[in-house]
Amino acid sequence: MNPLLCDGELPAFDQIEPSHIEPAIKAILEQNQAEIDQYKLALTPEQAYQALHELERLAARLADVWSPVSHLNAVMNNDELRAAYNACLPLISAYETAQGQDTALKNLYEILQRNTEVLNLTVAEQKAIDNALRDFQLSGVDLDESTRERFGALKQSLSANTSRYAENVLDATDAWHMHLETSARLQGLPERAMALSRQNAKDAGIKGFRLDLSAPSYLAVMTYAEDRELRREIYEAFVTRASDQGPQAGQFDNTALMHKILTDRQLLAEMLGFERFSELSLAKKMAVSPEKVLEFLAELNERTRPVALEEMSAINIFARDSLGIETLQPWDLAFCAERLKQQKFALSDEDIRPYFPATKVLNGLFEIVRRLFDIDIEQTANVSVWHPDVTTYVIKRDNEVIAQFYLDLYARAKKRGGAWMADCRCRRRHPIHGLTLPVAFLTCNFSAPIDGQDALLSHDEVVTLFHEFGHGLHHMLTQVDCLSVSGINGVAWDAVELPSQFLENWCWASEALGLISGHYLTGEPLPKALLEKMLAVKNYQSGMKMVRQLEFALFDFRLHNEFDGSAAIVQEILDEVRTSTGVTPNIPVNRFQNGFNHIFGNEMGYAAGYYSYKWAEVLSADAFSKFEAEGLFNRQTGEQFLSTVLEQGGSRDAMELFKTFRGREPSVEALLKQEGIAV
Repeated sequence: MNPLLCDGELPAFDQIEPSHIEPAIKAILEQNQAEIDQYKLALTPEQAYQALHELERLAARLADVWSPVSHLNAVMNNDELRAAYNACLPLISAYETAQGQDTALKNLYEILQRNTEVLNLTVAEQKAIDNALRDFQLSGVDLDESTRERFGALKQSLSANTSRYAENVLDATDAWHMHLETSARLQGLPERAMALSRQNAKDAGIKGFRLDLSAPSYLAVMTYAEDRELRREIYEAFVTRASDQGPQAGQFDNTALMHKILTDRQLLAEMLGFERFSELSLAKKMAVSPEKVLEFLAELNERTRPVALEEMSAINIFARDSLGIETLQPWDLAFCAERLKQQKFALSDEDIRPYFPATKVLNGLFEIVRRLFDIDIEQTANVSVWHPDVTTYVIKRDNEVIAQFYLDLYARAKKRGGAWMADCRCRRRHPIHGLTLPVAFLTCNFSAPIDGQDALLSHDEVVTLFHEFGHGLHHMLTQVDCLSVSGINGVAWDAVELPSQFLENWCWASEALGLISGHYLTGEPLPKALLEKMLAVKNYQSGMKMVRQLEFALFDFRLHNEFDGSAAIVQEILDEVRTSTGVTPNIPVNRFQNGFNHIFGNEMGYAAGYYSYKWAEVLSADAFSKFEAEGLFNRQTGEQFLSTVLEQGGSRDAMELFKTFRGREPSVEALLKQEGIAV
């Protein structure tokens, strides 16, 4: 039996083979279509309401199979799996396009909308219906037949090309490595990073040290390696990935794919009556217009850039006077910033790392959310997983399981870089089949344990873990029973980051740090002196960090707002944004855009939406200020955030939910004060 078709069960990862994937997807699409053709003929309000539940069941049936396949493609990529995954993309794209352009299905939802009171629809059901009717319009339901065909072809093209883009980034990252027979060029690297490079060499069957472009290896060299030429080599390899430049020039080049993706997105927008793709993107977001987004980013840039320039000036002076570097290059930046931080605060990230063993951090995280939201988290066994590093857990409230999640913390070959939360199962309730509980995938790329010891996390990695767990809570603590608006489903994309960035704040709170830290050998709490230094360094170079994110956001939004069909516009806009926003040095061969998975590595994702990180930071900083005023573990405040944000999913407007929690609209001042940019 095909393990992907075991309805209602968790995925049997130990049994899934690439050969199972395409037959399973084809079978489900065929079954779903046959049932949809029956349900869409509903004529009475009562029939339409019954059909609504069945359509959600069919959507879940497809998602329950595709989500583990998509996840495996991201975390255990290989040629056979990639081929099976890519073979299914056009099938799913065609299926979804057909549903979105089905006038009979649209009519069913219109019947439901007209009979809201007769059917006594819940708020969540009403929102799901409103969203569905909006999505029919955005899927081209009103286009003529020939335009519909072109629309569907464009959707398939986008699906294939964004997948190829992400594959090229992964392959370029995995293809580059450097073998060093001795440690001579690794002076300055912490012992932990040296041990990692030794382990990487051992795993590759060679002696000595092996460096690569995974985050733990790359960041260690850029931050600590005293060999300036080594930093340059690895920096240039990293920033030229998947491009026409650098050591792999042309081998995995994403340049033509970017132009094709932008062209197809613009054509899609025009078919739907939008002048620009940015307008199409905002149709599902809180921001009301491209102009408002640009005004928001411009305000943050105006307030932040003077601070960032001062910070950059301090690094330049320090590099010249203390390190003898007359002209600071991009590969010097992290190294010099770390040395300056050590001089100013007598604190290095490596001083802190021994106090954040992964097990202690996880247990502390679980205790923090227990105090905030009255939930308990327990590790489980005998659950099928895709790699020995993966652990599994259940979330309980009042001794009753309400959700489950998988945790995959460590970097390895054939695993996509970065960190993310994805749904494995979404909460929904069917009149006959009952309640399905949510299940999440939580993925990071931290340095793996070495020699059997617990992994030691940097504080940045601790923040990343809390961020992704915030997403997970949004998905898993929902109490909405309507699939299309439960968890993060149906949430405006520029509000999705609110819970994740909100939870990050506890990584800096002294009351919480006591829970998540303890020396990996002795269990000794984080010393008060180290804690004080950590808090003092919290906003170190916060202006530079802010403008870096603004640079990404402005590049993304302007590109999708101004794309004119020319291939040159990508680099032109990036150069303009760097001039107006960036403060750090750059080199001509830098092809950051060729590895910008957020906006080019999936069909929609953060395209014309990367600004969402900053938008949601405003929301999260303002939300957290309520806890600062009322108590970081104030149970009543935690319950209020749980009931007004986390449990509601996409069932209500995001701004409405925020105002219910905060009592007013958000203010940018909270973020600027939190970052130390405003007083």
